[in-house]
Amino acid sequence: MAITPERKVKQNVVTVLKEHGAYHFFPAANGLGRSGIPDIIVCHRGLFLAIECKAGKGKTTALQERELARIRTANGVALTINETNIDLVRLVLTSITERANETIRENTEVASAARGACVTGED
Repeated sequence: MAITPERKVKQNVVTVLKEHGAYHFFPAANGLGRSGIPDIIVCHRGLFLAIECKAGKGKTTALQERELARIRTANGVALTINETNIDLVRLVLTSITERANETIRENTEVASAARGACVTGED
């Protein structure tokens, strides 16, 4: 069985997700869920992402656009990815990692300062 162009996009996205250690899955399309759910659901460093994969000049449907908009409204990241913009996935994951690392550094500095204040008796 030949791999479809869209399947190839999905495989490339999964490769990038694995490179970044992102949790991801393909929602089951068994008729029990809502229509228009994105192809790949991702959680990376605590942030929710949804990725709709298209091949060539493929366009999202109205139902897919509705779901992507709902995800954005809920402060998630919703992307439509094809062969030409796969680097956007890499860019978003890198940005999320950098932001998470900065937050960790800030929290560590605050915790260190608080420990120092306790040790020295400062309020």
